[in-house]
Amino acid sequence: MDSIIVTGNGPLNGSIPIAGAKNACLTLMPATLLSDEPLTLTNAPRLSDIRTMTTLLQSLGAEVTSMQGGKVLAMSSHDLNNLTADYDIVRKMRASILVLGPMLARMGQAVVSLPGGCAIGARPVDLHLKALEAMGAELELRDGYVHAKAPAGGLKGGVVEFPFASVGATENALMAATLAKGTTVLKNAAREPEIVDLADCLRKMGAQIDGDGTSTITVQGVDRLGGATHPVVTDRIELGTYMLAPAICGGEVLLEGGRIDLLNAFVEKLDAAGVNVTETPAGLVVCNRGDRVKAVDVVTEPFPGFPTDLQAQMMALLCTADGVSVLEEKIFENRFMHAPELTRMGAKIDVHGGTAKVTGVERLKGAPVMATDLRASVSLILAGLAAEGETIVNRVYHLDRGYERVEEKLGNVGAKIERVKGK
Repeated sequence: MDSIIVTGNGPLNGSIPIAGAKNACLTLMPATLLSDEPLTLTNAPRLSDIRTMTTLLQSLGAEVTSMQGGKVLAMSSHDLNNLTADYDIVRKMRASILVLGPMLARMGQAVVSLPGGCAIGARPVDLHLKALEAMGAELELRDGYVHAKAPAGGLKGGVVEFPFASVGATENALMAATLAKGTTVLKNAAREPEIVDLADCLRKMGAQIDGDGTSTITVQGVDRLGGATHPVVTDRIELGTYMLAPAICGGEVLLEGGRIDLLNAFVEKLDAAGVNVTETPAGLVVCNRGDRVKAVDVVTEPFPGFPTDLQAQMMALLCTADGVSVLEEKIFENRFMHAPELTRMGAKIDVHGGTAKVTGVERLKGAPVMATDLRASVSLILAGLAAEGETIVNRVYHLDRGYERVEEKLGNVGAKIERVKGK
């Protein structure tokens, strides 16, 4: 397995281009299953998860062509010839469950394996299934697969009330509702920018959707959807991650294409910690003149709150803060697996259930560490940027699922970072 070696090398200066959002693209790609006309996505990120979704769609009979080095995806589902999403593909990535709603809505049936993905909590798919049942779907769990059928005449509009705001379940229900007969109302819906991006794309395809970005989304079903060309929204998690690079080791970096409205709660915490963030026409400029940041408390919440996908990276910053910080994880259980690895680097972290108390130290020390999931991987790289000596991050295959060319992007602003190929 590959490793990444990071050596603390002082302040960072320059610019980093931010890619299209992984989580948005993985939702937009299954939307091709809703139509027999072409769907083209621009600003697509070049990640292993995107390749996995490509393989899954192709296994169903969809055509997916990668162009411009992977930044453009041209898709067509005019000739679907398989309605089973196989375990061998689905197990690699949780987002695979998002083919269920579109296939059921357009084709009237689907068989989808229960998904796999990062080990950061249970993340059950029951909310996806209950939403589809509210539209009349008949579902059966058998041999590790969801066997789904729409009623005669197709899915029907209904009221779906989520017990909590689930991004994936909202996305699956939203896609399915576009072709359901009548009106569907999604209550307590997720409000993330990726939901708004999906709704924008679906509207271009002919869907009738109102209320996206709020907790109540209304969808008036249509008979069919057409084709469209749609740019993938900026990846707010990649954006936040690279904003932390100059915050943790000093310097001034422009994050090209960044917008504060994607990360208001996160930016507020950086401001409280003493890190300057300025919005410009070219993107966000993050500046830390080398002063030690102040301790801040963080609670992860659904959008527009502090993103759970930036909790590990924020912890890396707070490991060197002046004072004691408390991070409370309210989205996923078991998401402090990076804490023991940061402790190996000299961090002082005390974890109790869903809460971590971080007592800042003046300087971390490089050490061999092991990545446990996607966001933990990059948190250890950030910590290595600020550490004394060399940090070796092992098992970085997680990293490639969510960050494209991380060594190049950080290297271009002055980081001393290299990938070592595994044997």
